[in-house]
Amino acid sequence: MAAREYGVIPQAADDRAPRAVVLSADAFEDLELYVPVFRLVEAGWTVDIAAPEKGKITGESNWYYIMANKSIDEIDPDGYDLLVIPGGKPHGAPTTVRNNSHAREIARSFFAKDKPVAAICHGPYLLVSAGVVEGRRLTSYWGDGVPEEITAAGGQWEDADVVIDGNLVTSRWPMDIAAFSREMMKLVSDRG
Repeated sequence: MAAREYGVIPQAADDRAPRAVVLSADAFEDLELYVPVFRLVEAGWTVDIAAPEKGKITGESNWYYIMANKSIDEIDPDGYDLLVIPGGKPHGAPTTVRNNSHAREIARSFFAKDKPVAAICHGPYLLVSAGVVEGRRLTSYWGDGVPEEITAAGGQWEDADVVIDGNLVTSRWPMDIAAFSREMMKLVSDRG
């Protein structure tokens, strides 16, 4: 019997499966990472978890963790069909990811090529730092200055469970995950 690999996401066996990359780090919001990832895997996607370094990253609950199978610096955005940016508390994963220069380049590449992006809660921090929210409609967590950052960067913040603007799907917090996952999957199936 093979040894268990805890925290490793099962992957699609088909090399032709669509590919998603999730950018995160320690202190991610557990549900905002796991639910969209499991929804994608269920639909036959291959999902890579990318963090500043490969290895174990732990959610805010300090109970669940996942293995980042890639470092952010290893990610070639041209190899992916979807970018997912989960949230977390302001000084956790969202700030770690937004401060990573290659993560900002990844976000800019997805927007330049009009490829699907799904961000929830404090995830839009990365989009603000990447300079891609100007003229876009989106939502985020309503506190911690996130709406103000979006507005200051030229985006139009809306208080809604989910906002869809072209290639971008955003939601506010874990209680919006049903709408977030539904619209994320609809967006990628409409573009398939």
